[in-house]
Amino acid sequence: MSWMRIRELVRKEFIQLLRDRRYRMILFAAPLLQMAVFGYVVNYDIKNIRVAVVDHSRTVESRKLADTFEGSRIFSITHRLEDERDLEDLLLRGQVDMGVKMAPDFAALIRKGQTAPVQIIADGSMSNMAALRMAYTSTVLERFNSETLRELYPQTLRYGRIDARIRTWYNPNIESRYFFVPGIVAFVIMLISLLLTSIAIIREKEAGTMEQLIVTPLKSYELIFGKTIPYIIISLVQLAVVIVASVFWFEIPLAGSIPLLFFAACLFLLSTLGIGLFISTISATQQQAMMTTFFFILPFFMLSGFVFPIANMPAVVQWLTYLNPLRYFLVIVRGIFLKGVGLDILWPQYVFLAILGSAVFAGAIARFKKRLD
Repeated sequence: MSWMRIRELVRKEFIQLLRDRRYRMILFAAPLLQMAVFGYVVNYDIKNIRVAVVDHSRTVESRKLADTFEGSRIFSITHRLEDERDLEDLLLRGQVDMGVKMAPDFAALIRKGQTAPVQIIADGSMSNMAALRMAYTSTVLERFNSETLRELYPQTLRYGRIDARIRTWYNPNIESRYFFVPGIVAFVIMLISLLLTSIAIIREKEAGTMEQLIVTPLKSYELIFGKTIPYIIISLVQLAVVIVASVFWFEIPLAGSIPLLFFAACLFLLSTLGIGLFISTISATQQQAMMTTFFFILPFFMLSGFVFPIANMPAVVQWLTYLNPLRYFLVIVRGIFLKGVGLDILWPQYVFLAILGSAVFAGAIARFKKRLD
């Protein structure tokens, strides 16, 4: 193996990448754009639930319930309606998130010590958000019940009770960016390495320089190393940039070992570079290679646990996720970022990444050699 020949091929690859404005946009703008989107736009944090109130009771009790919602930091009453048909129209238009309807006998039932029903209508078009809104609504209703009970029965009741002291570890404020931003570290590496590697060989074929490379003293494995090393360097540099942005801009804690994170990234790159090389051998044009790449990216993304929990997937699909290297890398990234765990906990993920990466990269090299003959 001649490292001088590999070095010159790596230098040529960098020159080709950096002189093309399209590739420069992919290399520098794409990671920052993804960080901004997933850090600021994509989140499940509920900060303002728009509520419409239909109060047919018009009593002190009904106003107190409305004030309990209004007094919460999460709910805001945007509409006070006379007719429930107006509530349906607001929900259809997406102008409110939920409605609260109180019957005419609401206060009378409470004063008699009976149960007073309150109808809560929530927009369920986004099931996750609806479930969270209903959970917050239950908290508000429990507070109203406790305050009303103290007013109706002012005597002191002494009894044993449970004092729940809840602590949320690793994400104290339960912020979505703690979940999404570390995942971007994995997604950026996958996207860049897979996309650029898949078009690296095709670019040579379209430019008519592939035959020139074949007749050079470069051996087949030297050509493979020369083509993949630049994308390894680029991916690791982007990993460093994303880590810095995550820690200092989005204030995500990095509790674990940075060298372990880079080691996991190198194992993950074995899989993505191998898939990229395989795509380059079965594609005839750069456009075809890019379309095939996105065919791989979507299943990787959906079956990785990046957004949707793997435990909620059907059993057959859960078995398929074991073939997804992004699944293991996400566990490593979030474990190192948020929990600060090391190899004593994450060693199964490292082993699976190494096995998958070695198998995929070896298969891609075997396929690539056949195309060189």
